[in-house]
Amino acid sequence: MKFIAIIPARYASTRFPGKPLALLGGKPVIQRVYEQVTQEIPEAWVATDDERIKEAVESFGGKAIMTSPNHKSGTDRIEEAAEKISTDADVIVNIQGDEPFIQASQIKTVCQQFDDASTQIATIGKPFADMESVDNPNSPKIVTDVNGFALYFSRSVIPFVRGKEHETWLSEFPFLKHLGIYAYRREVLRQITQLPQSSLEKAESLEQLRWLQNGYRIRVGVTHVETVGIDTPADLKRAELFLKEINQNS
Repeated sequence: MKFIAIIPARYASTRFPGKPLALLGGKPVIQRVYEQVTQEIPEAWVATDDERIKEAVESFGGKAIMTSPNHKSGTDRIEEAAEKISTDADVIVNIQGDEPFIQASQIKTVCQQFDDASTQIATIGKPFADMESVDNPNSPKIVTDVNGFALYFSRSVIPFVRGKEHETWLSEFPFLKHLGIYAYRREVLRQITQLPQSSLEKAESLEQLRWLQNGYRIRVGVTHVETVGIDTPADLKRAELFLKEINQNS
């Protein structure tokens, strides 16, 4: 089975314009993402709508493809890129361009979900460490069935643990945090990008609910490694400290 990674990277971010080109430990964020990804998937492309990002990627020896500036989601950008590349990959892995610490083990976990021929889409989750994090609406929760397929994603705390004090819920149920790495079989990617927005997606502002609501199944792998994404300049400062810790301990 052939895997290819596509990394969507926009320049015009509301909270952090130019984020992919921001320097982290002397390298652009997008370069750090690319280098992490290619440890596990040798063929990787950056899908962007900005020539500056494309030039930056090509300057460090990476591959980049220009895509429309009008896409509403990273998934749509990835589909356009896959078409332009004319890839013959069986599975396309979507890794966000603001995840410079994505681990090879996490990418491997999402890819391993396709060992099962019934897997259409895959993602990963990580057990929450504390209830404060579970309560955060910016950390979507996943509930899965006994076979590891997602039943639902929500910004709310799901499930509700009845009859127990809220602060004890984590000891009563293994709440699972969604990490935003996806992989899709090639034909499934074509199909889901043709779907209109769904009511659940609009309600929760979670794109993956469109796929679930239309009957697609998402298999969820479990990782115990946390990611450190970058959404704001403050996140970049935290990432600098995290990188220094890694370098000191290596």
